[in-house]
Amino acid sequence: MERTAPASAQAAPAITQNPDIRYLGRLLGDVIRAYGGDKLYKQTEYIRSASVDRARGLQGADLTDTGLDALNLDDTLNFTRGFMLFSMLANLAEDRQGVAAEPGADVASAVERLAAHGVDRDAVLDLLSHSLIVPVLTAHPTEVRRKSMIDHKNRIADLMQLKDAGRTETAEGEQLDEAIFRQIALLWQTRPLRREKLFVQDEIDNVLTYFRDVFLPVLPALYARWERVLGARPHSFLRVGNWIGGDRDGNPFVQADQLRSALGRGCDAALAFYMEGIHGLGAELSLSTELAHVPQAVLDLAEASGDASPSRQDEPYRRALSGIYARLAATYAALVGKAPPRPSALKGEAYATPGDLRHDLVVVAQGLASEGDGALSTGGALGRLIRAVETFGFHLATLDMRQNSAVHERVVAELLKVAGVEADYLALDEYARIALLRRELANNRPLGGRFSDYSEETTSELAIVHAAAQAHRTYGPQSITHYIISKAESVSDLLEVNILLKEAGLWQAGTDGAPPQAAIMAIPLFETIADLEAAPSIMTAYFGLPEIAGVVKARGHQEVMIGYSDSNKDGGYITSTWSLYKASQALEPVFADAGAAMQLFHGRGGAVGRGGGSAFKAIQAQPRGSVQGRIRITEQGEVIAAKFGTRDVAMTNLEAMTSATLLASLEPDGISDRDAARFSAAMDELSKNAFAAYRDLVYGTDGFKEFFRQLTPIQEISGLKIGSRPASRTKSNAIEDLRAIPWVFSWAQARVMLPGWYGVGQALSAFEDKALLADMGQHWSFLQSALANLEMVLAKSDLGIAARYLPLVEDQAAGEAIFGRIREGWQQAHDGLLAATGQSRLLEKNPALDESIRLRLPYIEPLNLLQVELLKRHRAGEDDARIKEGIELSINAIATALRNSG
Repeated sequence: MERTAPASAQAAPAITQNPDIRYLGRLLGDVIRAYGGDKLYKQTEYIRSASVDRARGLQGADLTDTGLDALNLDDTLNFTRGFMLFSMLANLAEDRQGVAAEPGADVASAVERLAAHGVDRDAVLDLLSHSLIVPVLTAHPTEVRRKSMIDHKNRIADLMQLKDAGRTETAEGEQLDEAIFRQIALLWQTRPLRREKLFVQDEIDNVLTYFRDVFLPVLPALYARWERVLGARPHSFLRVGNWIGGDRDGNPFVQADQLRSALGRGCDAALAFYMEGIHGLGAELSLSTELAHVPQAVLDLAEASGDASPSRQDEPYRRALSGIYARLAATYAALVGKAPPRPSALKGEAYATPGDLRHDLVVVAQGLASEGDGALSTGGALGRLIRAVETFGFHLATLDMRQNSAVHERVVAELLKVAGVEADYLALDEYARIALLRRELANNRPLGGRFSDYSEETTSELAIVHAAAQAHRTYGPQSITHYIISKAESVSDLLEVNILLKEAGLWQAGTDGAPPQAAIMAIPLFETIADLEAAPSIMTAYFGLPEIAGVVKARGHQEVMIGYSDSNKDGGYITSTWSLYKASQALEPVFADAGAAMQLFHGRGGAVGRGGGSAFKAIQAQPRGSVQGRIRITEQGEVIAAKFGTRDVAMTNLEAMTSATLLASLEPDGISDRDAARFSAAMDELSKNAFAAYRDLVYGTDGFKEFFRQLTPIQEISGLKIGSRPASRTKSNAIEDLRAIPWVFSWAQARVMLPGWYGVGQALSAFEDKALLADMGQHWSFLQSALANLEMVLAKSDLGIAARYLPLVEDQAAGEAIFGRIREGWQQAHDGLLAATGQSRLLEKNPALDESIRLRLPYIEPLNLLQVELLKRHRAGEDDARIKEGIELSINAIATALRNSG
């Protein structure tokens, strides 16, 4: 079938420059016409054309002529799906064209850049020898799309790669254009919304697809590339972490069973991947003793395999691999608890550790290296498999545990009371708590008893730490290494976790002068502005405890997590960003004095209000001395699919994260000490003024809470089936208790984006030394990164569209007054940013992002207008199920178009 371009695809060349977007948009138009009918196609085209005309500023094109009023409810649902799918395909096209990638954001470029500063490859390798770089996947509820939708999108990406290669047919003989059209048609007819709320197990299953399909093959391939760049084989410093199944903070549905399931399913995926790799090697390594010299170690492995097949008697590598496969199959049966997908005909003893498996694979590799030029042993499938075993072990991904400090406090209090140690732990002051906890940590006597009765909360928490101990015995100590403490505000908050770990034998008191041993690290999460300011003093006191100093010295490093989301909700964008920077800077000498390497865990989200934006620039902008080759970063919600949805995109983003870490660790600071002092003082002033403005609006304005809850679709978002975690930590509707994710997500839907910019404009306007501000923006990587993120979120905001949501606010007078302050704040931020960056318009110096956002605006505006009308009808009491579905579909579509909205 010949695909012809609809008028819409040709109508806006100034906006749609990307050829892939034009191509995919043309096919989508054909799908809508073929499967939705000519009427829907023409309606969609009219609305799209009118919206594009308004975006171009054509005379007479305004919001009064949208064409939306001609849509009935069924048409509305279909139209919204069409615009959502266009945005999804546009995202795919941009990712393919490298819009998300940044120049120089790869290890090869970083090595060249460092060499220009006199930092040679040996220095890079030395850093990597003790580095740890970890993206940590979390299940925060901002991924609105079903996995089925993402799967179809990824198939289109694979087909587009074939098109890039000049192919006209698939391997099965289907014409490529027809195959892509078919996938878009499948997308069109796939239900985009979940009917049932996600359970934790669903989230575990979803994230496992990324590990199986992306990370398992991608990381070994990246290491092979880096070995060529570095001229040596670095250790496996880049790994992937996971929170799903271990993060209990505010999520009552994560219990010991979910932790066991997450690790068990991960083990299943890792071992299945290894078995498939060994099976493939068995087919490949057909070397015969008649034609190749085979070392004795390989012959021994072959003999021990039990493979007596006559056809393989002269093929020791195949026999050795048969034995390795048999042992791995036995390992699978032992750890997973079921027969492997492809059972072995041989009997083998299960491997005790991943290191034992790696040893046998290395024997095979060394055998291949013993003859010729070693080409058979370097790289290739065997080299990648060895790297995979090193990186993923038997656990696949290290699972973090997380819980709120208030929970630990209550559980420890109950344990102490039931054990007869302390009747009212909660009544003790901090000094008394520390003294008591230290006494308990000095012995290995557990507080809990098998026959003691505990509350449901304490029983659950004890089950969790015992499940973690079992995981260590089953999958190895790398399966769980971190225990995050939310709302950490004191030294006792950290010691309480060590008490809980002791209950399961994961903390062992020192004996005979030896230091204690902690199998899992207690990690404070400093979230609010006050917490960040207190972080250095808390860590100083913690390191000052002799038993903790011994543990940290033995481990060599300690992690601290810093939270972007709650600090932003607490103090606004610029104050949060600056407080995080200062806390990182202030912590560095504390760690140096303790003789411990500092490892910061950055709790970033997708939106700018939650630490989003360019990770490459954000890592580079960290204070010198705060990275040291060690960094962990959360990857949340829709960002997981955006950054790791396909192998190519994942490689680009993992390269960026790694190269930025190298530069942040080894590149000399770009500013002098004098400038650093001047810039820091200026930021203190800007932060102070921004904080005052933000707090006054959000927490000091009567009726603001009601304004927020009525203007934005927060109520409707809370009902979406997009995550297992409740939107609020408590039943309170206070902003303080609302999770940062729905807070940011809701403002994005209404196109206000307030958490990403409010307060900055007032601070920039009040700052008198404009020359100093321009100097900072030009020469300081911290402010450059902060302003770049601010600029992006200002460009995605639209206060004209946001004003359309004002009729939803019941108290119109109060709503108008609050909105007026918001509008004024946006204008001040806009004008201040242009002055600081020397631009005449937003994104003038970033044409790729400018093009990307301008492309999307005509497709988001009608969705916002439809959402407003549907919200009015829904809140007025109309109970047509299509209204609720339309609201949820519009939320899905707007989030897809905005990309980093949560």
